[in-house]
Amino acid sequence: MTGNGAIGDPATTTEGDGAYWVFGYGSLMWNPGFVFEDRHAALLSGYHRDMCVLSLRYRGTPERPGLVLGLRGRGSCRGIAYRVAPERWPEVSAYLHEREMTTYAYIPRRLRVRLDDGRRVMVHTYVADPRHDQYAGHLSLEDRIRLLRQGVGPKGSARDYLASTVEHLDALGIRDGHMHDLLDYVDGRRAAGGPVAVR
Repeated sequence: MTGNGAIGDPATTTEGDGAYWVFGYGSLMWNPGFVFEDRHAALLSGYHRDMCVLSLRYRGTPERPGLVLGLRGRGSCRGIAYRVAPERWPEVSAYLHEREMTTYAYIPRRLRVRLDDGRRVMVHTYVADPRHDQYAGHLSLEDRIRLLRQGVGPKGSARDYLASTVEHLDALGIRDGHMHDLLDYVDGRRAAGGPVAVR
């Protein structure tokens, strides 16, 4: 098994009991939308969550894009890992593909996380594709602030998406200073004089 196997590949079960694990770092943490057997807080090393994907449909439009979450390389990310029974995996995999891969701005990946009970498991998750036209990880802080302020789509505003993310992270007890800093910049509580730190 490799670290970047496609999600749907039947040869990529992760545990001896045949269960699969899904890692959520954004709305999947509080709104998974699928049936799972168990859930644990989990730490993913080597990636951090960031508002780094242009939203052209849900939190923005092609004319006035917003930003939504993705995983970018370096740092670490605390999220939620869900254990999915093998018999449910086909339906869960199809659901996740429809939810996350509408414009193929993400790359399905299998990565290792550490659960809050000390176990290390392989999880299925989605990483922002730096080669995709919607990738925004290279943009300046000022450009990201502008996109977060302007983006509005059928699902609401990009700013409210960021604020909801911060609120839910706090409720789950997951500290992410990067998200808090970015919201402070967007809401004008901090001047955009430098980069937002990755924590």
